[in-house]
Amino acid sequence: MKTGGRRKSSNVEDRRGKSGGGGGAIALGGGGLGIVGIILFLILGGNPTDLLDSSSAVPDQPYVETEQDKELADFVSVVLADTEDIWSELFAQQGIQYENPTLVLYSGQVDTACGYGSAAAGPFYCPGDQKLYIDLAFYNELQSSFKAPGDFAMAYVVAHEVGHHVQTLLGISDQVMPLRQKMSEEEFNKYLVRFELQADYFAGVWAHHAKGRGYLEQGDLQEAITAAGAVGDDTIQKRARGYVVPESFTHGTAKQRIYWFEHGFELGTIDGGDTFNQTEK
Repeated sequence: MKTGGRRKSSNVEDRRGKSGGGGGAIALGGGGLGIVGIILFLILGGNPTDLLDSSSAVPDQPYVETEQDKELADFVSVVLADTEDIWSELFAQQGIQYENPTLVLYSGQVDTACGYGSAAAGPFYCPGDQKLYIDLAFYNELQSSFKAPGDFAMAYVVAHEVGHHVQTLLGISDQVMPLRQKMSEEEFNKYLVRFELQADYFAGVWAHHAKGRGYLEQGDLQEAITAAGAVGDDTIQKRARGYVVPESFTHGTAKQRIYWFEHGFELGTIDGGDTFNQTEK
């Protein structure tokens, strides 16, 4: 992705090397879900509150920014600026105003309005403070653990979390998350999958317009598609234990995630992303 000389967002909060300190367990709703970490933790039989509870906080560790860290921080800041510009235009076309989220860079652990978060959960969005939280070490996880290399794989991750912010602003989160209290976990997971697939669609919408502005390079689209497939529930479950349990899916299969990202990339519109009433072809 071309980033040289382009605007960086001013809505970046750098908390790397700072204590995350207590705030209770992070709320698993409204997009307050790590893109892969919580899925994997649940697959392995863990309790998410063990992963995210503030009681598990570790003492501060000295943080020294590496050259790669600096480059990644600059990169995600440019991506965030792109999302600001593109979503502001798309919202304006709908006659509504887009409110920019804040991107929080942290290392290891972080305190949020949704509670205490850990890098083990992967990047996540908190609707309570309308902030995206990313430990840049996840970039290495994408390359090594998920075999999804390339800067546009990371751009997809940022765009997906921004997609949750879009859902919050459009009121979709407020419609979906209360259903958690009205149905079984297995039933709600079906809605959660559609919710996450919509964030993938919105990531594709962003990529559509980023390409239109000439920001994409050869291979970028494939990097995002590879990343979307790598974080599918079935892909992660197969890698973790050799088989899948569809009723436990929370983000969608690799095929679904790729489909909706590509669909957003093809259409480039808000209206085409009704994942709740449309099925994959």
